Amino acid sequence: MEWLAAAAKDPRACKREWEYGEHGTVVLASGRFWDVLSVPEELGLLTLDTLLRTPQYEPGPTLADFAAHRVGFFLPPDPACRWIGSGIRYAGKGSWVAVPPPYRSGRSLQWLVPPDGSGDLHTPAALELALRQATGELAVIISRAEAGQGGHSEFFRPHDSRPQG
Repeated sequence: MEWLAAAAKDPRACKREWEYGEHGTVVLASGRFWDVLSVPEELGLLTLDTLLRTPQYEPGPTLADFAAHRVGFFLPPDPACRWIGSGIRYAGKGSWVAVPPPYRSGRSLQWLVPPDGSGDLHTPAALELALRQATGELAVIISRAEAGQGGHSEFFRPHDSRPQG
């Protein structure tokens, strides 16, 4: 908790909000202790699954925003870093990220891999490789679904864009 709260302007106020605040979510600055790579939910869940199945790889903090349908991977700060891809967002220096306490979820925000206090983060090379693999898997799932072969995994939930009502 100390490591994550250190990114706040006022770490003590941050911890108070986590402990006693109505929502328990705070907004922390990226770029000093970590950056966040945010990807669409389906891709993020497949990527995390790939990382968790990688022998001897300990994934870093990973945060899901189920309201925005996104998954964020915490990486070492790198001001020169450029991640490119459809739906990819990179929060570095000058960006802010909403986070719940590391020990519980907040409304739509949920730690899939909570920070453990060590400061360990995702390795950019391993994350890139897992993203590439997950992109391939997602392409297969989508093509099977479009061909009427099923192919939905527990991670892929198509969004119905038709008006409700």
